[in-house]
Amino acid sequence: MNLYRIVYASTLSESFSSQDIEHILASSRRNNKKQDVSGMLLFSHRYFLQCLEGSRDNINQTYQRILSDERHCRVTIVSYENVTQREFCAWSMGYVPESHLTRELLFKFSASATFDPYTLSNVSALALLKSLHGTVI
Repeated sequence: MNLYRIVYASTLSESFSSQDIEHILASSRRNNKKQDVSGMLLFSHRYFLQCLEGSRDNINQTYQRILSDERHCRVTIVSYENVTQREFCAWSMGYVPESHLTRELLFKFSASATFDPYTLSNVSALALLKSLHGTVI
C-alpha cells in the first residue's frame, strides 16, 4: 500500500472555543491511531496548519471528516503527495502550540514574520512543521 501525505491550512470559525483544541487533539489521536495515520498540528491565533500521513484511503477519509468540522473554515490543501516515508511517525497527532513559534522561525520559512499558513508554499509549510519536530507536545 502506498504512503501519502497531505498538508492543509484552515481558519478558526466563529464557533471555536478555547476548549476545542483539547477535544480536537483527543479525537484526532484516537481516530488516527485506529487508521494508522500519523501527523502534526500547528495552531496559532486563528490558523491551523496540519500534516497527515498514511494510506490514500485513510488520509482521504480523515480529510473528509475535517471538511465537515464546523470549528474551522477555509480548509485549503497546501500539498498532497505520494511519499516514501513518514516525517511524523512518532505521533498519531503531534501538537505544536503557538508559544513555540518565534518571529525568526516564521520569517525563515515565509515572506513575513506573521503566521499565515495560506501564504506558505508546499515546501515551506512542510519545512516549518519539520523544524518544530522537537517541540511537539
